[in-house]
Amino acid sequence: MRPTLYISRLLPEPVMAIVRERFQLVQEPLDTLPSPSALRAGLGQADAAIVTLGDRIDAATIQAATRLKILANYAVGYNNIDLAAAQERGLIVTNTPDVLTDATADLTWALLLATARRIVEGDALVRSGRWTGWSPTQLLGADVSGKVLGIIGMGRIGQAVAQRATGFRMTVLYHQRHPLDAASHPREWEYRSLHNLLAESDIVTIHVPLTPDTRHLIGARELGLMKPTAFLINTARGPIVDEGALVEALANRTIAGAGLDVYEEEPALHQTLARLQQVVLLPHIGSATLQARVSMGLICVDNILAILDGRPALNRIH
Repeated sequence: MRPTLYISRLLPEPVMAIVRERFQLVQEPLDTLPSPSALRAGLGQADAAIVTLGDRIDAATIQAATRLKILANYAVGYNNIDLAAAQERGLIVTNTPDVLTDATADLTWALLLATARRIVEGDALVRSGRWTGWSPTQLLGADVSGKVLGIIGMGRIGQAVAQRATGFRMTVLYHQRHPLDAASHPREWEYRSLHNLLAESDIVTIHVPLTPDTRHLIGARELGLMKPTAFLINTARGPIVDEGALVEALANRTIAGAGLDVYEEEPALHQTLARLQQVVLLPHIGSATLQARVSMGLICVDNILAILDGRPALNRIH
């Protein structure tokens, strides 16, 4: 008998082909978020499961899934899972590090450039038929080359973003709980306190996980420390930024603009956010390349097979 697998969302076809061959699926997954009751029912019938960051897996759901041996989270972050409850229950939880680093760093730069150079506004103008030709004052944006880039969180993705800044001749400042080992990074990367980083940077980009300590890490006070010409980029997790405070800072021109791939209550937006022209909004596509998303699925499968075969998981979250 093949082990039973529950998948909460439809994954790219190369991954689905493998899981259909290796496992008995509880059901064919849909390309929509399951309801809490459907999620709980599916997990309750499975030996293993692949879930996504939109699936809120609380203590009650974990306790009810008595057959489940491993929960493979199809993401790097895991704030959607009650880890304490999983540990108490003896349920192994894994994630998918490394394989989406470049995709997310690339998307961060795409968002950064689109925000600073008003790419979305320009595209809309051309498509509207209202463009009347080149003008010396049309859609003036901000330079990126030679500016100061502030990175909050210098893990794999933060460092990949910093490495890309070299080609733009940028000064790289970073902040995290502890400075990096001096021998492990270019000496041009300079550590700053959070407040100093915000005050000195022309562009601030966020790459920390969502934890109780980082929720609303960037609020009204922090936004007030930024330059009025500065931009905020967030491809990490929405609740790291107080969305209401951000809207107010943008509306009052406290900062010049923002590029967001994640939101505090996604998929819902703050009611004013979509009306602000100086914001570029993306639908949480940081890891959305075919290569990255297939690799994420294969890591989930590898972790599941390891546990079901009695071997240690490759990416267990402790």
